[in-house]
Amino acid sequence: MSNEKIAIVYYSSTGTNYQLAKWAEEAATAAGADVKVLKFPELAPDAAIDSNPAWRAHVEETKDVPEVTPEDMEWADGFIFSVPSRFGNVPGQAKQFFDTLGGLWAGGKLANKVVSGMSSAANAHGGQEQTVLSLYTTMFHWGAIIAGPGYTDPVAFASGGNPYGTSVTVDQEGNMVEDVEEAVKHQARRTVSVTSWVKAGQ
Repeated sequence: MSNEKIAIVYYSSTGTNYQLAKWAEEAATAAGADVKVLKFPELAPDAAIDSNPAWRAHVEETKDVPEVTPEDMEWADGFIFSVPSRFGNVPGQAKQFFDTLGGLWAGGKLANKVVSGMSSAANAHGGQEQTVLSLYTTMFHWGAIIAGPGYTDPVAFASGGNPYGTSVTVDQEGNMVEDVEEAVKHQARRTVSVTSWVKAGQ
């Protein structure tokens, strides 16, 4: 059987969700998956990006990370999405891209894909859980299979206990408050495992 094809797709303005994506990449690759790390296309104008030096620095740092395309979505057997919370929802960059996938959806090309989500926000109850659930609402319309981490490993409790998908709080200096690296890696391994089960079942 060919390796599970996993697309790790993120949006990050200053680097938090990029770091989550990189940890997920490390674990998924070690689990034997064929992994692509991709970013949602940036929609913010240069004036907004330039207003925050950390945002501009991160854009430059990740300029060589490819942007996700519909072809990537068809390629992948499973996805890990990592996005910051925007009023309890996914950021516009992610939503705009999802809205371009009507053709794939209509052709059944997104059905039975395995999906897992992660999120971040600037305070401990800043909408992280709701952001992951909002993300999954779209995936239910696809007919995707959600691979939430639940409490399948004790590491969930050490990282804050979010059963829907690993989430993290980011302080005013841009530092992660909780230690979520191992939770992210567990979630990535679990996504690869569930994807392998689905592929074997098909």
